[in-house]
Amino acid sequence: MRGPLVNKLSLIFGPRPPLNCILLCLVSVCVLIALLSSFSSTTFDSVTSYAKPDVYTNYRKLKEQARNDYLELKSISLGANLIKDVGLCGKERENYVPCYNVSANLLAGLKDGEEFDRHCELSQEHQNCLVRPPKEYKIPLTWPAGRDVIWSGNVKLTKDQFLSSGSMTKRLMLLEENQIAFHSEDGMIVDGVKDYSHLIADMIGLGSDTEFLQAGVRSVLDIGCGFGSFGAHLLSLRLMALCVAPYEPSGSQVQLALERGLPAVIGNFISKQLPFPSLSYDMVHCAQCGIIWDSKDGLFLIEIDRLLKPGGYFVLTSPTTQQQDSTTSTKKGITSSSLEGFTKKLCWSLLAQQEETFIWQKTADSQCYTSSQDEIPVCKGNDMQMYYQPLARCISGTTSHRWVPIHSKSDHLNSTELEIHGLHPDDFFEDSNFWKLALRNYWSLLSPLIFSDHPKRPGDDDPLPPYNMVRNVMDMNAHYGGLSAALMEARKAVWVMNVVPLGARNTLPLIHDRGFAGVLHNWCEPFPTYPRTYDLLHANGLLSHIASQKCSMFELLLEMDRILRPEGWIILSDTLGTIEKARTLAAQIRWEARVIDLQNGSDQRLLVCQKPFVRK
Repeated sequence: MRGPLVNKLSLIFGPRPPLNCILLCLVSVCVLIALLSSFSSTTFDSVTSYAKPDVYTNYRKLKEQARNDYLELKSISLGANLIKDVGLCGKERENYVPCYNVSANLLAGLKDGEEFDRHCELSQEHQNCLVRPPKEYKIPLTWPAGRDVIWSGNVKLTKDQFLSSGSMTKRLMLLEENQIAFHSEDGMIVDGVKDYSHLIADMIGLGSDTEFLQAGVRSVLDIGCGFGSFGAHLLSLRLMALCVAPYEPSGSQVQLALERGLPAVIGNFISKQLPFPSLSYDMVHCAQCGIIWDSKDGLFLIEIDRLLKPGGYFVLTSPTTQQQDSTTSTKKGITSSSLEGFTKKLCWSLLAQQEETFIWQKTADSQCYTSSQDEIPVCKGNDMQMYYQPLARCISGTTSHRWVPIHSKSDHLNSTELEIHGLHPDDFFEDSNFWKLALRNYWSLLSPLIFSDHPKRPGDDDPLPPYNMVRNVMDMNAHYGGLSAALMEARKAVWVMNVVPLGARNTLPLIHDRGFAGVLHNWCEPFPTYPRTYDLLHANGLLSHIASQKCSMFELLLEMDRILRPEGWIILSDTLGTIEKARTLAAQIRWEARVIDLQNGSDQRLLVCQKPFVRK
C-alpha cells in the first residue's frame, strides 16, 4: 500500500513523474554543484593561511573534510566508476619494467641483440593495477647508512647470483641473512676502489683523485656499474656519477644502485642512442661492462664520442681486450691494434695504459674531424632533440656553440654560456630564487603533520626534515634544473634525476652543462627504471603538458606509483582544474593527498601526496 504522501504526489503528477520534473531535479543538482565549486574556490581551497609567503600554515581537519566531501560529491557526479580503488597487480609483476618484452620483440622480427632493447611500441601489456612490493620488502635505511646496507628482500638478487659473481664483487659485498652490506668509505682502500680511482687520476696526470674537479671532470657516465661502489666513491668526491646498464630481469645493476641511493638509469649499447644530448659528460667509464667496443664498425665508440665533451676522457678497464699471452708487450700490441686505428679516426689520443686500464682523451679541436684523411663524416642538422634515435655513423656536436673544452669550464655558468642556451641572466637569476623559496616550502610539507589537524607548522628558520628517507628525487619536468640546484645549495643529502619531457623546450643541454644528471623522456611512455626506486617525485606543469600531448593522466599517475617506493612523496604543481582531477585519481590509487592553495592570487595549486605501504 502507498502512503498518504505518495497518494498526494500521484494526484499532482500522475503515476509517473513528468520529464520536466526530472529535468528540474537535474538542474537543481547542477546548480548545487556549481555553488559548492564556487564556494570551495574561495574557502575550501584555502587550506593555508600564513603571514609570510614562504611558509604554509594552519591545516585544519574541518577544512579538509569539507573539501574531501566536495571532491567526493564531484566524483559521484562524474560517474560511479571513478571512485573505485585500483587493484593490486599479481606477484609476477613485483619487479616489472614495461617496454622490455623479449618474446614480443622476437615475434616482431627483432634480432642481433635488439630483442633485448627498449620497445614501448611493441609492448601492449597495459594493466591498470598497482605494482606491489615483495613480501620481504622493508623501507630503506636513511642516507648514508642506506648506501652501505640494503635489505636483500628489496632487490631481485639471489644468493646463487651473489656466489657466482667475481672475486672483486665478493670483496665489495657481504650477504647476510636479510641484508647486503657494502664496504664503507673507510674500507675502500682494502677493496681496491679507492686505489683504482687514484690510478685513473694518475694516468691523466693528476696528483690525486681529489683533483678531478679542478681538471674539469664533474660528470661521469659509468657504463655497467656493477653494484655501484665506484660511483659511490665518485659521489664522495662531489662528482655526479650516473650509472647506465641494460635491463636485467634479476640481479640488476640499476636496481641495486638505486636501492643504495646512487644515480642510475636503464640503458644499453645495442642499436639506439642514449637519451642524452651531445657533449654531455666529462668522462665515460667502462670496467668489464661487457661491450665489444670495436664491433659494428665502431658505432658504439662513435656514440661515446657524441656523449663526451671536448677534452673529455674515455676510461676502459677490461681483460677481454687482451689475448692470453705471456708477454706484456704482446698484450699491449693486440689491444692497440684493435682500437687504436678507430680511435685515431675519432681524434682521440691514448693518454696512458697500465695493465688492463686504458684512457683516451677526446680532442678539443673541432677542426680535427674535417682535416683527418680517414675521416668519419660530420652529422648534418640539429641533434638537440635526441630520443632513442638509431646509432649514427657520424660525428656530433662539432658545430655546436657548446663546444667548450672541459678544462675551460667554470663551476657556474656565466652570462655568455647562459646566452648560448637562449637564457637571459636575469631570468636565470629569477628562476634560481624561485626554486630556493619553493624548496623551503616543499621541505616543510614532507611531514606527517600535513595529514593531521596538528596546529603547528615548521618555523621560518628551522623547518623540520622529512621523517622518512628522501634520497632519490626525480624532477619530472625539470625546466632549467632549478630544483636540483636549490637542493644542492641547501646541502640536502639527495640527488635529482632531471627529466625533460619530449615536446617541451629542450633544456637538457643546459642541465648537463650545470653538471646535473638528466634524460629526455616521453611521459606518454613508462620511465626506464625498476619499481620502488624513487623517494620523491616532483612535477611542475607536467599534467597540463601531457594533456596537450593527448596522453592519459591516469596512466601517468599509475607509472608514478610504480617507480615510487612505499611511503614516498609526490608534489604536483598545476592549474586548479588539473589538480582537482589529479586529486580524484590519487584517491583511486590510494594515495594520501592534500591540495594546497598558494595564496598568491594565481590559479596554481599544489597537490602533495604520500604513497602508503600497501601489503596484500
